[in-house]
Amino acid sequence: MMHHSITGIILTAGLSGRMNSFKPLLKLNNGKTFIQNIAGKLIQVCDEVIIVTGFKCEDIENNLDAIEKHDKLRFVFNENYQSGMFTSLQAGLSETNSKWFLYHFVDQPSLPSNFYSEFIVQIDKQFNWIQPKYNNRKGHPILFDDFVKHKILEISIDKTLRDVARDTSINKYFWECGTELIFQDIDSPEDYKRSKNNLT
Repeated sequence: MMHHSITGIILTAGLSGRMNSFKPLLKLNNGKTFIQNIAGKLIQVCDEVIIVTGFKCEDIENNLDAIEKHDKLRFVFNENYQSGMFTSLQAGLSETNSKWFLYHFVDQPSLPSNFYSEFIVQIDKQFNWIQPKYNNRKGHPILFDDFVKHKILEISIDKTLRDVARDTSINKYFWECGTELIFQDIDSPEDYKRSKNNLT
């Protein structure tokens, strides 16, 4: 199988305001934090994993100290993290030169490991953007290439990835992935309670 250089990008910079707790460091039933769960899986399929930090950056770094293959992790501090998620994505992308990027939210800790290995097999040079879907509904994480990376870095910080996605020069592929966990979005204490039983 052809090897593609892939950088994982996980955003952990936000304040987790609606959760009343700092989301990346919440634990699931396996005793690992959200960020440990996600980083541990991305390390298996990516050449490097960039953790974009902001709020409680030292706590994030300390929490990931014990993770296997820790040398594949890189921390990028986003000074503008209070200006929104898009600035964190831009900060992470500006620090890497991979061909492909696996962009991951921190509140999706339950996707199984085989999801990621099957996801990266979908990479095809005729597409710039690969996104999982389930029952024709699109979810996350997203794979995109360096063409999309430059589009993201060129656009102003008050925009979002949705604005970038409207660019018709981006060639997209939607992969039927077979799991509704691509819609996981843990924003409230109630969501968190439900997610603890959802770990795979």
